[in-house]
Amino acid sequence: MMRIATNDVTLEVAAAGDASDPAVLLLHGWPDTHALWRHQVGTLVDAGYRTIAPDLRGFGDSDKPDAVDAYGLLDLAADITGVLDNLAVEQVHVIGHDWGAALGWALAAFAPDRVASLAALSVGHPKAFRDAGLAQREKSWYMLLFQFDDVAEQWLSNDGFANFRQWTHHPDTDEVVDRLSDPAALRASLAIYRANLPPRWLVTPALEFPPVQCPTLGVWSTGDVALTERQMVDSATYVTGRWRYEQIDDTGHWIPLEAPARLNALLLDHLAATT
Repeated sequence: MMRIATNDVTLEVAAAGDASDPAVLLLHGWPDTHALWRHQVGTLVDAGYRTIAPDLRGFGDSDKPDAVDAYGLLDLAADITGVLDNLAVEQVHVIGHDWGAALGWALAAFAPDRVASLAALSVGHPKAFRDAGLAQREKSWYMLLFQFDDVAEQWLSNDGFANFRQWTHHPDTDEVVDRLSDPAALRASLAIYRANLPPRWLVTPALEFPPVQCPTLGVWSTGDVALTERQMVDSATYVTGRWRYEQIDDTGHWIPLEAPARLNALLLDHLAATT
């Protein structure tokens, strides 16, 4: 583990593998940390890749700014390009899950020279997500709840995080609950929703994304409680590079933890075709 100062914050970063090997950037989402990728790191390093897995700002042991507007997607992207600069990595293969996938789409769109390939898990292109229809809006009910200060925190944490446990079925529930039992950590984790998905976003997106030019893999799982297949499949519209879609059956939202063998095989195949 290392601490890297970047873009006015300091991030906790786990790196593994030889610095001379092709670099793979692993980006987690809510409410996770770099530990989400523990089943992927060894496989990738054994296959000849260097892995870089930060805790995003607001999560884990990384800094947690107080201001909600400090958590915009472009701020997070600047954090990551700063990490890459610090580690002297000019170009990287990006693998992201949940908000990490959204961040991966932003990096590929706005910093195309830094991204060799993208693998987006669960979350499709932001515009495909926004336009995915009523079924996706219904699954996204919690995003509106998360906009309300204190209300969301209470809903998640009451009765020993009972609502969180019953709704998410997170494989690491006890670890997540222990971490988010710190009110400051819980509030910081929700800032990514509050900064990027205010209700007006459905009408007026904050960012207009350039097309994604790099080879891109989209992976969606049939048991995802929060995301429809359509928002991933329709992401092809916004990719001018090679596009590949894969579905993982009988798996919930946390693909890296719930289906590591199947995911690792897909990732190695994707990387082999783009390295």
